[in-house]
Amino acid sequence: MIGFLKGRLVSKQPPALALDVGGVGYELEAPMSTFYALPAVGEVVTLHTHLVVREDAHLLYGFSSSEERQLFRDLLRVSGVGPKIGLALLSGMNVKAILLCIEAQDVEALVRVPGIGRKTAERLLIEMRDRIRTLGGGALPTGAAASPVGPAAEAFAALVALGYKPPEVTRLLAGVNKDGCGTEDLIREALRLAASR
Repeated sequence: MIGFLKGRLVSKQPPALALDVGGVGYELEAPMSTFYALPAVGEVVTLHTHLVVREDAHLLYGFSSSEERQLFRDLLRVSGVGPKIGLALLSGMNVKAILLCIEAQDVEALVRVPGIGRKTAERLLIEMRDRIRTLGGGALPTGAAASPVGPAAEAFAALVALGYKPPEVTRLLAGVNKDGCGTEDLIREALRLAASR
């Protein structure tokens, strides 16, 4: 298994990039989140990697952080999710945003990512719910750039910030009618529901 590569960036044309590592050229594919973090062509870069072996090819994927690579690996364990969908998710949202969507069970935010259908999003939310606890030692990674998420995920984050425990927030938001609601409406309804219990 190739854990990481450190070398000179030869080319970058999303989703493909090439690295010269000691005179050996490695071709990789990477999500847009990694492309945004890449230096200029000719500079040295270190990428965390994941190798996918198929009958007809060995495909190498590169990531700017170990959290991105771990989330990609967890996504590949979801039935019906392959490397293309994993790259699409990490290109459309950062790690923190994806984890918030999973924690809040926010289907709508996931289906806005190109290539992610409703059935895939629902299956992903169900199968990833328990796995995200292991990513980053059970905590959401810090320092990730903001990325657009749905109202349910934003409401989830706000309620956790108010002191509610994540499982309790999940139960509260499950009891709220989310159709057409914005973030503030969801928070208001969840707080009203919490007060009535």
